Amino acid sequence: MDNSSRSNSFGILAAPIDAAFEIANFPSAAFGLVQRKVGDAARSMLTAGSGEYPEFDIADASDPGIFGPGSITWRIHADKSMLIGGLRALFVQSLHPLAIAGVAEHSAYRSDPLGRLARTGRFVATTTYGSTPEAQKAIEMVRNVHLKVRGQASDGRSYSANDPALLSWVHNVEVESFLVAYRTYGKRITEKEADTYVQEMRVLGLALGADDLPETSEALSNWISNHPDAAPSDKAHEVVRFLVLPPLSLPVMPAYGLMAAAAIELLSLRQRVLLRLPLPIITSQVVIKPSTAALLAVLGWALGPPPPMLASLNNSENR
Repeated sequence: MDNSSRSNSFGILAAPIDAAFEIANFPSAAFGLVQRKVGDAARSMLTAGSGEYPEFDIADASDPGIFGPGSITWRIHADKSMLIGGLRALFVQSLHPLAIAGVAEHSAYRSDPLGRLARTGRFVATTTYGSTPEAQKAIEMVRNVHLKVRGQASDGRSYSANDPALLSWVHNVEVESFLVAYRTYGKRITEKEADTYVQEMRVLGLALGADDLPETSEALSNWISNHPDAAPSDKAHEVVRFLVLPPLSLPVMPAYGLMAAAAIELLSLRQRVLLRLPLPIITSQVVIKPSTAALLAVLGWALGPPPPMLASLNNSENR
């Protein structure tokens, strides 16, 4: 059927029907090209421009690493909701005056935000999917870096990045944020599975030197909500302004802005007030969640599963 006959037959439906015919005839090679372009751009941002995922020995049945292929941690950390969870964690972590003092005075987040993002992603990937020696090496590297991170906050208190109390704050906020984001944008998870995830991640927290680690998701949320040191500060507001509007290239800003808005939506009302962030409104909730879900779906389509997951599947098939 040609275009004129379709128009005569279907009247006002002709335009959408014509569009459907064009999409159906769109060459698969063109879709592949779009997929590669989007995937390359996303990988470049997540790897600070290298476009290459970190290489390390993958855990398998003979050496499951810290968590193992069948763990809840592998499932959650493979989901693109981790991008939202990671951003949320940065907002919440800034509420601890000593933790944010260390970040402000010793981190390269202003001069090299993508590099810091890539290093954090490499640590999460290696400790999640790496063999035991690989994970231990990554943990030891972080602990050695932390030895140099010490100083005095604006309130006069001394801080050290290897302080178990600060490590507990950073770790607990990260775990809760990954879990909250997965529950919102990932697949369905039961309360028992959520508790299992918290317990699995305790192993990593203890290895890093944290010592106050709840064992259930409810206890974890209560621990963070009721933390006595959570308070606003000038440095926290400075970091929040940077997180809301970082010096990224114009093409990636719309996607980043949406993910930052999604991360803010996952903060509690109290956390928003302390950080001077916009309060929730019905319009933003209606717009942001579906838009973010669509963005994550596109990124999932373009990026595919993390290479460690593919390698683990290949290892399983070859045994």
